[in-house]
Amino acid sequence: MASKSTSINSLLFNTTDLKPLDQTWILQSLQFETATQKAKSFTKTPPDNVFLEFYGLFKQATVGDCNVAQPGALDLKGKAKWNAWNSNKGMSQDAAKAAYIAAYEKYAPQYA
Repeated sequence: MASKSTSINSLLFNTTDLKPLDQTWILQSLQFETATQKAKSFTKTPPDNVFLEFYGLFKQATVGDCNVAQPGALDLKGKAKWNAWNSNKGMSQDAAKAAYIAAYEKYAPQYA
């Protein structure tokens, strides 16, 4: 247990004990969270294929491999989203975060 003189910030944000890999993971997670928030606030609406790219990478980054049944043929929107997510099958969650960040950096100049 921390002493009374130990600040909350030093407990939460002390990175001196973290290994470089931990620091890289934290940085990537922060960049991913920032990119997701900024992508939600694009001033121009991206076309469906760009939205689906973001959607598939987001789901892979946050959930992992697609774990839901494929929607029926009449659910065109659901099927497109499922296909976008399932197209990233096998990609690690960290790799999906990196790909999402790269996609944001690619499309931000066009839609931000």
